[in-house]
Amino acid sequence: MAKTTRRMTMTGAAALAAGLIRPAMAQDGAVKIGVIYPLSGNSATAGNYSKMALEVGADVVNNGNADLAKLIPLAKGGGLPGLKNAKIQLVFADNQGTPAAGQNQALRLITEEKVAALIGAYQSGVTLTASAIAERHGIPFVNGESVAANLTERGFKWFFRVTPVALDFARAYSDFLKVQKAAGRKTDNIALVHENTEYGNSVGSVIVDQFKKDGFAVGTKIAYSANSSDVQPQVLQLKEKNPDVLIFISYTSDAILYTKTMKELNWKPGIMIADNAGFNDPAFVKSLGSQVEGLINRSAFSAGKAGSVPDLFNKIYTKKTGGDELDDVSVRGLQAFMVLADALNRAGSTEPAKIQAALKATDLPASQMVAGYDGVKFDDKGQNVKAASVVTQMRGGKYVTIAPKERATAEVILPYKGW
Repeated sequence: MAKTTRRMTMTGAAALAAGLIRPAMAQDGAVKIGVIYPLSGNSATAGNYSKMALEVGADVVNNGNADLAKLIPLAKGGGLPGLKNAKIQLVFADNQGTPAAGQNQALRLITEEKVAALIGAYQSGVTLTASAIAERHGIPFVNGESVAANLTERGFKWFFRVTPVALDFARAYSDFLKVQKAAGRKTDNIALVHENTEYGNSVGSVIVDQFKKDGFAVGTKIAYSANSSDVQPQVLQLKEKNPDVLIFISYTSDAILYTKTMKELNWKPGIMIADNAGFNDPAFVKSLGSQVEGLINRSAFSAGKAGSVPDLFNKIYTKKTGGDELDDVSVRGLQAFMVLADALNRAGSTEPAKIQAALKATDLPASQMVAGYDGVKFDDKGQNVKAASVVTQMRGGKYVTIAPKERATAEVILPYKGW
């Protein structure tokens, strides 16, 4: 941490201890929630779609939706009943995709905007630093998307993660490959390619460990910088190794680069799996979905039956975005917002300790989920123990659910077609 940032943090902490920094309602009586997302940089599209998803959630709580009100109490509109019908005001901050910016924005939102709680921050490396500031200041931090294993292993008391985590994904991929192996497909030679920040390193390690337990060996492991401008050497290495299964852990710009380079060098594996992130970004799906036909992915979103919570939220979101549907990242952010709104309402206060207590007591049913979770209930580490994922496959420019069987809408088609 730079000296200037350290001084800022210490000054903020001292002010908090002196009672000078206290989360408060805005002048119009609204409850301020700070939202930290990458609104510029390599992951800006994911951040901006998530921003719109949270705006949908705030609009539903503040102004209501008659259809959703039958399923979710807070969708009746008029604000938060537990806080004398106070409206929610979202205060957005751009983390620029960097841990330093995320840290600084968290500090600004707490000390200057005096937000009651924070949501963010998409990239695990940014969430790592931003949530550390919230922890130091005793402000609840609700995370909807970051999956690095160590985020809930820090002994934090103010951090709550709603999303499923790396171990959940690793097990889902392993279970999928077990089925493919039983069907006679080649799965012995596995390659893992991951970007080298907190996200890629953490998830990659968990996948390797889980696969080993399940009898799958990762023979080739390639780490690279997410800011790479040329991945031809990595793709040539893959072409030489020619793995049966290739797993990517990548953000948007690098997912695009790898897809284009693989096509240029005319190489593809029999099974290709993407750990969501860049390969799920609407910008990627729109521009390159046709070049990754048959790609296996994971998701927390499925529109479900007509009239269901995810279906109704998706219709509102689609209208707001001019045609774009909720995707895995945006729906997880929206779900995190709804969890925080519920906790604020039950807390009946903007006092951090009361919001923290309400979050700890959260026990939401599957019937109220926007994301495809079994509900929301946090363990002692702040992890949602009811989070869940589905396995999807790219078909004709969009993802369809192929596993687990009870939630599948289509059968898997292999080998991977690509372009």
